[in-house]
Amino acid sequence: MSLPLPDGQHSFHRNHGPLCQIATPVGMLGYGFDEHEFDASLQHLTSFDVPTAIILDSGSTDGGPSKLASGISTCPRSSYKRDLTKLIKMVVKYRIQLLISSAGGDGSDAHVEEFVDIIREIMEDLEKKLTVLTVYAQVSTSLVLERLQQGKVAGCGPVVPTLTVENVEASPTIVAQMGPEPLLQTMTASPDFDILIAGRAYDPAPYVAFCAFQALKKSPGSFESLGSSLLGGFTHMGKIMECGGLCATPKSRGATATVYTDGTFDITPTDPKARCTPLSVAAHTLYEKTRPDLLYGPGGWLDLTDTKYQQLEDDISIRVRGATFTFTKSTGSPYTVKLEGARVVGYRTIFIGSFRDPILIEQLPDFLEIGRKYVSQQHPLFAGSWKLDWHLTGLESMDRSPGFVPKQVFIVGEILADTQDLANGVSHSARIYCTHGPYPNQKGTSGNFAMGIGGKLDLPLGECAEFSIYHLMDLEAGEESVRELTTDSGFRVRSGLPLFSWKKVIVNGSIPDGRDPVSGSGKKPLRIQNPKPIDGAGKKISISSSPQTLNDIAKVIRSKNAGPFELTFDILFEDIRVYQAVKNSGLLCAEIIAKIYNLGSTDDIVWCGFFDHALAFKATLPRTRKGVVISSGGFMEDDVHGSQQYIPLMQLPLGDALILELEALAHGQ
Repeated sequence: MSLPLPDGQHSFHRNHGPLCQIATPVGMLGYGFDEHEFDASLQHLTSFDVPTAIILDSGSTDGGPSKLASGISTCPRSSYKRDLTKLIKMVVKYRIQLLISSAGGDGSDAHVEEFVDIIREIMEDLEKKLTVLTVYAQVSTSLVLERLQQGKVAGCGPVVPTLTVENVEASPTIVAQMGPEPLLQTMTASPDFDILIAGRAYDPAPYVAFCAFQALKKSPGSFESLGSSLLGGFTHMGKIMECGGLCATPKSRGATATVYTDGTFDITPTDPKARCTPLSVAAHTLYEKTRPDLLYGPGGWLDLTDTKYQQLEDDISIRVRGATFTFTKSTGSPYTVKLEGARVVGYRTIFIGSFRDPILIEQLPDFLEIGRKYVSQQHPLFAGSWKLDWHLTGLESMDRSPGFVPKQVFIVGEILADTQDLANGVSHSARIYCTHGPYPNQKGTSGNFAMGIGGKLDLPLGECAEFSIYHLMDLEAGEESVRELTTDSGFRVRSGLPLFSWKKVIVNGSIPDGRDPVSGSGKKPLRIQNPKPIDGAGKKISISSSPQTLNDIAKVIRSKNAGPFELTFDILFEDIRVYQAVKNSGLLCAEIIAKIYNLGSTDDIVWCGFFDHALAFKATLPRTRKGVVISSGGFMEDDVHGSQQYIPLMQLPLGDALILELEALAHGQ
């Protein structure tokens, strides 16, 4: 689908020149990327007289709470070193700046410092000298408790539980998700840096900060003075770019952005086999967000209601404009930041294997319930607190096909206990029962349970964590700013104004004063592409002549976590005729979603509706287990990413009336 830009776009290149260029090799540092593909993109970008930077994210709550609770990182250290080695070579080769946010996944002070240590190791091999800026986001327990007592802390979303003193005190690391302001102020204080490593940050924040840094060079003023439209464009671009090439079709690793002086921007994938389309880029707005039109972040919200998307003449790039950013302070509300924290709730052990006897599989639920009682007899609760439950794969097919018995049911027994020793003991007892417990009509008396995958019977997993803090905290005026650290006194936690801090680190020496890493002196001007002619009705896609389920007519059906406490579902269509038919049919509505996902009522739905920009329907629900709201990554978690919850939507019957309408469209095409 091609969505029109406002009149006068033909004169765009005369009125609004390029402000900067940004390249993102992959959506998450440590996931790996194609060095040659990305180098080719940088070689092209740096041939123009436009400031250019590499920017990418390193953090997310996607992987669960263990990072914040136990200090681990999203990726192995070796993966960070591999990616950073490639990136630093490009920083040196092209003399451009590198910005990385949310170091290590959680953005803790310790992980910021670890990234600096990795850079030191790399620079020893390269024998080069770089200036590294570090920005810290960890906050003190005392500050959070003080704001909690003042009533200045609230859940980030309607399903997040009320914050308690106990949860705050049990969280060893608390980070505040910084906005662009601390990053911008740090760059302004030390503009000749090579690399910036930030603690926990709002995903678009480094993108916004770099664009604002360049804009304020042209027209000095405050961050707020840049205005709603300009900051809206910067933030929208950052929201898309922080995931790299996921906005392309097929989805790929990297992307580049050219940002113009009015906030308009162009997006291009780095993969020569991929292309961005108006639909693929507009659809990315929905990705892992509660709602598609208003996106809330530190200090305000991004409004995408009036955004426009246009295919450019190279047929692989998209031009985007129309977003706005509103500061909460302009509405009389305080600046807020999201706090994140997690706590250890016990120790976990699992055992894995499968049942293959059809006689046992037919009565497996009863067999396992008897087993739970057996284990309780072996480990009474006065010996310590514990929980036992089962993950079963294969048994669910019996619910849909009466009389059918699977050939195999795979089981993971999961135990949570006060100590690792107790968890191991409960796991041992449960596994022994699964192996030797009796059942009616048993014929195979030597053992019931196929086990020992990898040569292990019981698998201790160590600490089990859960999210304890996912809340918004009101800030005092100016607290969203940053202050320089002039002494190195170990890891810093802030308890007063400003909330964030930064310092400069010279790695393996110093660089000459006055160096401008992003200077484009002597380079050619950027050729600005024109939009392709608008095709009005948009591209028409062949319609199946006999569609029966939603899977037959939707281009994309996906699910994803939207923070630790929510799951969000996106259904995207390619053909505007099909989209309108579905929208008018009543097939997708709150009542249907509540029924499919066994919600008590439609009131439990966080957000539900259509989004015309992307020909999409979106619904966001609480993450629940057995009717109780839970957070991702805790006990009995089997889909921390939330990416496998869409299957019931694929199988949704279309209904006779909609099938007839779609068949008529198919015959009339």
